[in-house]
Amino acid sequence: MPSKPIKIVVTAGVLTLALGGLFYSTLQEGTEYYVHVDEVMTDPGAWHGKRLQLHGYVVDKSIFVKPDTLEYRFQIQNKGSVVPASYKGIVPDTFKDGSEVVLKGHLGPNGFAVDANGVMAKCPSKYVAGQPGAPGS
Repeated sequence: MPSKPIKIVVTAGVLTLALGGLFYSTLQEGTEYYVHVDEVMTDPGAWHGKRLQLHGYVVDKSIFVKPDTLEYRFQIQNKGSVVPASYKGIVPDTFKDGSEVVLKGHLGPNGFAVDANGVMAKCPSKYVAGQPGAPGS
């Protein structure tokens, strides 16, 4: 009689440990932090090696393309903090000086290393506020 409750408890314990381990390993690989440049630069060491989605703006006249390649070096900034970034691949048409970007990759000792297909340039807003009392407002 007492062996049946023991089997149930052991089975429940094994299942709990297995699901917990699966959950932990899945989150460990898939966790990505969404942060702004100024947040990262307050303590860069805390972010080294972690998978990040880094939000900022391309610094004007900072985009350099290695001739005959798809290698880009540029800087992104937010609230006065600047991070150098490097990327190899095709960039979106909206990627240019001053554009708002989100980069996927990781922070290293030489700046932000962007993953393949990790550049997302946001489209500028086309909304223009109308004058009060003007037609259509």
